[in-house]
Amino acid sequence: MLLAIDCGNTNTVFAVFDDAGTIVGEWRASTATNRTADEIGVWLLQLMRIGRIDSAHIDAAIIATVVPAALFSLRLMCRRYFECQPLVVGTPDVALGLEVHLDRPEEVGADRLVNAVAAKAEYGGPLIIVDFGTATTFDVTDAAGDYLGGAIAPGVNLSLEVLHKAAAQLPRVAVGRPERVIGRNTVQAMRSGIFWGYVGLIEGMITRIRGELGQEARAIATGGLATLFSGATPLLEHADPDLTLKGLLILHRRNGRPAEA
Repeated sequence: MLLAIDCGNTNTVFAVFDDAGTIVGEWRASTATNRTADEIGVWLLQLMRIGRIDSAHIDAAIIATVVPAALFSLRLMCRRYFECQPLVVGTPDVALGLEVHLDRPEEVGADRLVNAVAAKAEYGGPLIIVDFGTATTFDVTDAAGDYLGGAIAPGVNLSLEVLHKAAAQLPRVAVGRPERVIGRNTVQAMRSGIFWGYVGLIEGMITRIRGELGQEARAIATGGLATLFSGATPLLEHADPDLTLKGLLILHRRNGRPAEA
């Protein structure tokens, strides 16, 4: 079985795939760079035990992280608790199966590349991949599935938190789809501004990207809020919350196991 780890700025997702490529266990933890390999390993083993997953059957691992300081503990955890050397997306020995057409390819976040890999396999191209994470990212691939670049905007929850902290009279609110655009009180107004404001951002960015490409690229959504926002605009044709995990599975199958360090 495969242990796939997607380490983002806010949360880290751990998923176990069986040999058929089915997710049999998935857990989410807050990303903390001071968490040791032992803390992560013991916590993960307990969750696997509760989920009736035999950790002894895990014989491979792959990591994608945009938090370099977290990599050491994650890599050590894989070695110590699962006795396997993990693949790390972004290192030279991991073949992506696509070209990255950027001035400085090394600057692209591993999660964005993994999403492009999965999107190419699942949907072809050209595509616009909208990922709702700590940042809201727009990643663009061409007809061959190669990565062309994209755009980065503040994430939905990040915007809500900053709005609350920066304005003394504005409360902390949860993101959700309001029935009305015109709010009748402060909470309604904040929810409307965030939700429908982001819908406007999404529609505007997709339209502008398509215009720049000169072709009708399909747009898909991923990340925790993918389903919520894809239901609010016809420009997002499909929601695939597990796109990053699918990409990690594809990369593992493509590259096999790394040589022991």
